[in-house]
Amino acid sequence: MRLRSHSRIWLGTVFAAATVLTASLTTAVPSSAGSSSTSSHKTFVRPAERGGPGRPDARDVVLAVHGGAGTALDPDTTSPQQERAYRKGLTDALRAGQRVLRRGGDSVAAVEASVRVLEDNELFNAGKGAVFTADAGHELDASIMRGSDQAAGAVAGVRSVRNPISAARLVMEKTRHVLLAGEGADDFAARNGLPTVTQDYYWTQKRWDQLMAAKEKARNAKSAPGEGTRGPGGGATASDDEQTKGTVGAVALDGRHNLAAATSTGGMTNKMPGRVGDSPIIGAGTYANNGTVAASATGHGEVFIRGAATATISHLMEYGDLDVAQAAYRVLVKQLPQLGGDGGVIALDGEGVFDAPHSSPGMLYGYLTGDGKIITKIFPSESPANE
Repeated sequence: MRLRSHSRIWLGTVFAAATVLTASLTTAVPSSAGSSSTSSHKTFVRPAERGGPGRPDARDVVLAVHGGAGTALDPDTTSPQQERAYRKGLTDALRAGQRVLRRGGDSVAAVEASVRVLEDNELFNAGKGAVFTADAGHELDASIMRGSDQAAGAVAGVRSVRNPISAARLVMEKTRHVLLAGEGADDFAARNGLPTVTQDYYWTQKRWDQLMAAKEKARNAKSAPGEGTRGPGGGATASDDEQTKGTVGAVALDGRHNLAAATSTGGMTNKMPGRVGDSPIIGAGTYANNGTVAASATGHGEVFIRGAATATISHLMEYGDLDVAQAAYRVLVKQLPQLGGDGGVIALDGEGVFDAPHSSPGMLYGYLTGDGKIITKIFPSESPANE
């Protein structure tokens, strides 16, 4: 039977049901992510195949990131410059987390560092590259969770924090609350010394063009603001085949075998002011429990909230005796689409077993293995949608 989450000595228990599987795996050694070998500076493109439905994508993983799920990047129309930019964005985030692990930092610090890099990269729908609300503003959400004791922090609807994920960590570590929203969250972040910005910091031409296209589409369809084609993070976009990505996240396993997860987003294009998606909701967009999984989700936020996506993965592992790949596949591919939404998740267990199932056509993600290899996946051929 799978060990229950409240035990602090779960790593010392080996249960018979896992014997055959674990005998064939290389044990994750998170501290090796900090080795100074030259392999830690190489980026490897994963071959086209993946683990398959309900089977792990990779093993001996110590850190993974995602850049959103949605429509797929088309290799025929994606320029070499764009491909390099997306791969570099994911790789830079992984290296930031790797530096934390290398110096003996914990998994919480590693996921925060990785997500901060993605928030500062305008390619992604978080921080600098956040999408616009219906009133042409920006409202950002983020959350973080520590697997050792299920401590968590989150912010929703912030408008002036440069790095919402750092504000979420402050909520976890400096308050008795889990979620702060709006002006109160902005003020709390500023009082605690986090860099603040004006709304124009988040502005990018691409996101402005997406807002204009979404409004035009909504007018033509005579639909209300916030409705329309779902895009990365569940937003309304200009067209069904738009190739932008969205919500970002990270999961990590540190040298003390502690898991952590973090997620950050600008939400959905043309969303109603005040709308909050799954990213800052613990158990929906983010979850971490040393006895089961660290998971960060991306997709149709309302459905991920209704389906309690990441907590359900953990519960299937804890009470249903499923492994991480089986549980993530069941939730992302079998359950959530029945509620009317798609998306993906990165999920990592305490043995370094990793999977990234998604029901959307594509998902951007990458991971770092214990021996320092970095793998990125941005095209459908590298990460086909699960069925």
